[in-house]
Amino acid sequence: MAVTVENLEKLERKITLTLPLSAIQSEVDSRLKKLARTVKMDGFRPGKVPMSVVAQRYAYSVHYEVMNDKVGEAFAVAANEAKLRVAGQPRISEKDGAPEGELTFDAIFEVYPDVKIADLATAEVEKISAEVGDAAIDKTLDILRKQRRTFGQRAADEAAQDGDRATIDFEGKIDGETFAGGKAEAFQFLVGEGQMLKEFEDAVRGMKTGESKTFPLNFPADYHGKDVAGKQADFLVTVKKLEAASLPEVTDELAKSLGITEGTVEALRSDIKKNLDREVKSRLMARNKAAAMDALVTKAELDLPNASVQAELARLLENARADLKKRGMKDADKMEIPEDIFRPQAEKRVRLGLVVAELVRANELQAKPEQLKAYLEEMAASYEKPEDVIRWYLGDTSRMAEVEAVVLENNVTEFVLAKAQVTDKAISFDELMAQN
Repeated sequence: MAVTVENLEKLERKITLTLPLSAIQSEVDSRLKKLARTVKMDGFRPGKVPMSVVAQRYAYSVHYEVMNDKVGEAFAVAANEAKLRVAGQPRISEKDGAPEGELTFDAIFEVYPDVKIADLATAEVEKISAEVGDAAIDKTLDILRKQRRTFGQRAADEAAQDGDRATIDFEGKIDGETFAGGKAEAFQFLVGEGQMLKEFEDAVRGMKTGESKTFPLNFPADYHGKDVAGKQADFLVTVKKLEAASLPEVTDELAKSLGITEGTVEALRSDIKKNLDREVKSRLMARNKAAAMDALVTKAELDLPNASVQAELARLLENARADLKKRGMKDADKMEIPEDIFRPQAEKRVRLGLVVAELVRANELQAKPEQLKAYLEEMAASYEKPEDVIRWYLGDTSRMAEVEAVVLENNVTEFVLAKAQVTDKAISFDELMAQN
């Protein structure tokens, strides 16, 4: 059949659908007859309810269902006939003045845009790299040693130092009044490790067991305790006990305690490097992927379908409410969250998704079976039983869809980096690890 498509604004289109009343009524009758065979009503045996009674009770709802189904089918056929890629659901409204024996509807909807990608040879991408050196291994070793530190009580004349575990009593007052959470007894914290506000740590550092001190403390304006945020308090602190930390030496014994099979320091350092290399590779890939995707989007020209943006907005809002609920916020699922907070993120995601889809289609960058296999094997290699991990992924289509999405993104990243003007930049291990 010939389908007339009317262009409205940008991506908006309109199709007029025509349905014969006879086809609708025939389907309504068919469904009512089918319903009559199973429907239960007081005073009648199952399957013996008169059609007139069934029609009286169910005709309206069945007619509504049939209309929805028939209009939906007609729209799908028309859109397919016109070779349209429909974005979202159409808005359908009945028209007046239809010929006798027919119903006509206007379907207004959006289509996916044509995506134009300029020459990627003009795109600029900064590609970062980083290496795992001895300093990074030493720092990781120090963290492992700290996790296994022991504490011994300091002598009465020794002062608190960074790394010490201090046991204190404290009481804070604002305008002479104690506030919630401002008082504690036998409270323990590690000096110099950021567990307390800097002014608090600075006050305790250098104190000895049995000493007391009063000092002012300014709560930051963004402090999590809203009742005291931005205010100044006076604290009285008394040191009850000081314990100095003792870290285990880097020996073969430490290696054995950390589960290193060979039980040597050399094997421990090698194991740490292998794990750090894996983490560095993952972070570099994420950062360079993001840079490549940003460069790709700058070279694309397209209109955004509002239906897709709204769907992404709804998803982001749902995730935000779920996160708030997870954090213990009451009635988080009913909380009003302004859409505008997430609109830029929603638009960015929709734009990137459409551009990537076009690049994949035009350059056949879909994930290939051998790529999926290689990715799974590499990912599973860090586990004790890699074959079980691979089997776990292969046994679920949704998990494999996630793997496929990652491999596809990697293909797109490699394609962009191969075409674009790439500037290599080496950064330090610490700089890479400090960035989220």
